[in-house]
Amino acid sequence: MGFIAWIVVGAIAGFLANMVMGSREGLLMMVVLGIVGGLVGGFIATEVFRVGSVNGINLESIVIATLGAILVVFVWNAMRGGRLGRRGI
Repeated sequence: MGFIAWIVVGAIAGFLANMVMGSREGLLMMVVLGIVGGLVGGFIATEVFRVGSVNGINLESIVIATLGAILVVFVWNAMRGGRLGRRGI
């Protein structure tokens, strides 16, 4: 996937993950967490579950990247002692 496509999918995934998780990250961190989430989600989907791929700007890529970004945002909040990390969830 091209660099611009990674940024677009990462931005969408980061935005959706922040909305779902109730996190209040800035724009840059949202995009970074979304891109990392896309990598994590793509790896888990293709290598662990053997389904889907993150290979373009399409619904499948956005869903996989968003699920990965939700996981990344959860871990990020837990590591920095955020709202979710303090509740012990």
